[in-house]
Amino acid sequence: MVATLSPEVISGAHREAAIFLQADGDAQKLVALQKELGAEGKSLSGSEAFDAAKEALHRPCSHKTAETGDCLGFAARDASGVLAPFRFDRRPVGPDDIRIQITHSGICHSDLHQIKNEWGNSKFPMVPGHEIVGVVTEVGANVTNFQVGDHAGIGCMVDSCRSCRQCEKDEEQYCRNGCIFTYNGTYPDGTATQGGYSTHYVVSKDYALKVDKSLPLDASAPLLCAGITTYSPMKYYGLDKAGQKIGVVGLGGLGHMAVKWAKAFGAEVTVISTSESKRSEAIDRLGAHKFIVSRNEEEMKAAAGSLDGIVDTVSAKHDLETYLNLLGVDGKYVIVGAPPEPFAFNSFSIIAKRITIGGSLIGGIKETQEMLDFAAKHGVVCDIETIKIDEVNTAMDRLVKSDVRYRFVIDIQGSLVA
Repeated sequence: MVATLSPEVISGAHREAAIFLQADGDAQKLVALQKELGAEGKSLSGSEAFDAAKEALHRPCSHKTAETGDCLGFAARDASGVLAPFRFDRRPVGPDDIRIQITHSGICHSDLHQIKNEWGNSKFPMVPGHEIVGVVTEVGANVTNFQVGDHAGIGCMVDSCRSCRQCEKDEEQYCRNGCIFTYNGTYPDGTATQGGYSTHYVVSKDYALKVDKSLPLDASAPLLCAGITTYSPMKYYGLDKAGQKIGVVGLGGLGHMAVKWAKAFGAEVTVISTSESKRSEAIDRLGAHKFIVSRNEEEMKAAAGSLDGIVDTVSAKHDLETYLNLLGVDGKYVIVGAPPEPFAFNSFSIIAKRITIGGSLIGGIKETQEMLDFAAKHGVVCDIETIKIDEVNTAMDRLVKSDVRYRFVIDIQGSLVA
């Protein structure tokens, strides 16, 4: 275990410190990290102290901008959604804050909606990203739950009123006064929140999450949205019991995580898709037990009434009643996808079997931490495709076509240097 670095030693070298701390005292790992992320033409033996290693871990600024500021990110400046280098200032670390040097940031489909103003509430310039992981490089005077060198994450929100009934129940995402989102939000002082497609983030200790070091940083980043979005409703609606028969509609970023959680809970998992081509992915890659093509009348008829619960992750228009028929008595149908059109179904589809239809929005901070701890215990991470920051616009184009298995993750520390 490497000793914690002092603020004086880290000052002005947060990226270098984050790389050094990821080695965690392992000489071979430090050598590998330097080769991947450090200065070209330099090398390390792996036994160096940070002061001696710092120069070999340094890289110059990766992108020039017209703006000034201590944080470098990629921002959309208008509803075209084109992302380009952008500088801005993060607030200084306060007594209750921590500073996270971002290593990776997942790309969520909501990032695409926001940068293109498809929900009509976008504020520009906007740095997206709410699936954030990295290394703690500074802590405030009152912080006791984090220390320098910890792996930490930030999800979809960075504050809330902390006093309403929902906040007191650890359900800050439903804050009656409105939680503050990680990007495209506004702090009480009027400053815009900017997200994780950037080099660092300063966040309250109460809204940061600990990421166990057994979890790979890149593949754990999407847990902060895709992970909790599916974990939370499965827990709330009681779809987390061993032996249950759980269906998952859709096999994208959310759907593949629902499959992984259901398997970790000990359920029998059935993936329901419109496409036969997803069968191999569901069974062979993700380990689902069964697969149904929803357009196959015989398969749907054979599975009628067989499921205890269904997690619907599809964000495109689809016929709800088709899937309701798969549930048995007291079945639960949980919607986490958000199609633009309203659903329509026959009321007797739910009356006749006492079916519950519900929705869910991410999860509170306490539950998100519970999820991360569960993921570490059971080895659950996302299936990802890692990209460099300069590839982000291409990734957005591919995301529109669902051309990713199953989540893009930006290698921030390897491609964005302030």
